[in-house]
Amino acid sequence: MATQTRPLSRSITNLLLDTASFVAFLLVTAPHFTGMAIHEWLGVALAGALITHLLLHWNWLASVTRRFFSGATWRARLNYVLNALLFVCFTVALFTGLMISEVALPLFGIQLGHDRLWEQLHRLVSDACVILIGLHLALHWNWIVNTSRRLLRRWRPTPTVGHEVTP
Repeated sequence: MATQTRPLSRSITNLLLDTASFVAFLLVTAPHFTGMAIHEWLGVALAGALITHLLLHWNWLASVTRRFFSGATWRARLNYVLNALLFVCFTVALFTGLMISEVALPLFGIQLGHDRLWEQLHRLVSDACVILIGLHLALHWNWIVNTSRRLLRRWRPTPTVGHEVTP
C-alpha cells in the first residue's frame, strides 16, 4: 500500500522543536543524573534552542510588542510577560552557570574560581525557570494537545487515490 507524504506544518515543526527543547531542559535540571559535563554543555545548547524559538516566533513577538498597551488581548499580554520573564531567567541561568562552570570553561583554559554567590543565584534562577516553564506549558496546553493530535493523525498512513485499504 502506497502512502502520500505531507509536508510538516509550521505548528508541527514548532511542536517538535519545542518538545526536543523541553526534554533537554528536563535533562539540564538533573545534573546528578546527567553528570556535570552534559549539564553544562546542554545548558549552553539550550541557549541556541532559545534563540531559535525566539526567531521562529519573531512575528508574534514584534506584533504583541507594538500592540501591548493598545489592542493586545489579556492572554497575549500574559504570554508576553511570561516569555520575557523566561528569557531573563534563562539568560541569568546561563550566565551564572558559566560563572560556576566546572567543565565547559576550564576546557578552554578559563578558571573563574568558585563563588557561592553565583552558585546560589544559579540555583534560585534555575528553580524560577522550572516554575515559569510549568506556567508556559499550562498557558499553551490546548495548542500542545491539538497540535499533537494533528501530528499523530499525520503518522497514520493515508491511502493514495486508486488503492483500496484492506481491513
